[in-house]
Amino acid sequence: MNLFRLDASILPGTSGSAEIADIAEAEWTAAHPGATVTRRHLGTDPLPADAWALATTAAFTPEADRGPAQREAVALGAALAEELQNADAAILAVPLYNFGVSQHFKTWVDLVIAGAGPTTPLLKSTPTVLVTTLGGGYGPGTPREGWDHSTPYLERILADVWQAELTVVKRELTLAATNPAMEGLRGLAEQQHSQALAAARDAGRALAGS
Repeated sequence: MNLFRLDASILPGTSGSAEIADIAEAEWTAAHPGATVTRRHLGTDPLPADAWALATTAAFTPEADRGPAQREAVALGAALAEELQNADAAILAVPLYNFGVSQHFKTWVDLVIAGAGPTTPLLKSTPTVLVTTLGGGYGPGTPREGWDHSTPYLERILADVWQAELTVVKRELTLAATNPAMEGLRGLAEQQHSQALAAARDAGRALAGS
């Protein structure tokens, strides 16, 4: 058994998404002692920003005419796609940044697609937990309703393109504890925190039993 774990927080020491994902992972590893966990942390070990462009242009270049950088980018995309496709289960911890996904996560997605092709269902029938955290509130009736441009994208890629059996654990208001302007939301933020931890535990158990 092989669990693929991806993190994308740029603040690994205080990551709210990692805290939640750790709980789901612990449930999976408890059910599969000794199994392999393949880790990739895009926040601490980002991929080269130009690799996607190099891999994409290489696809339109005869192999004999490709430069060393193009060859390296093509190999990287293929390796990332294989890493994902080999997973029996997956956990991805991806925070929202600036109302969308971070550039280093987008680079990873684009490189995987370059390596596998745009329609390859890399996670077909693979139980997958997506943990996503948001500093503010974006739900119905909030001032920034509709500003979450991250979660729909993540669901589109993981569930629709890669065809994962997807469970989403989402926590909002992560900045309430430290932002004075959000002091009045701290009670609700703590409630959402507790709910997310419980949801992660349930998701991890379901992941382990799949």
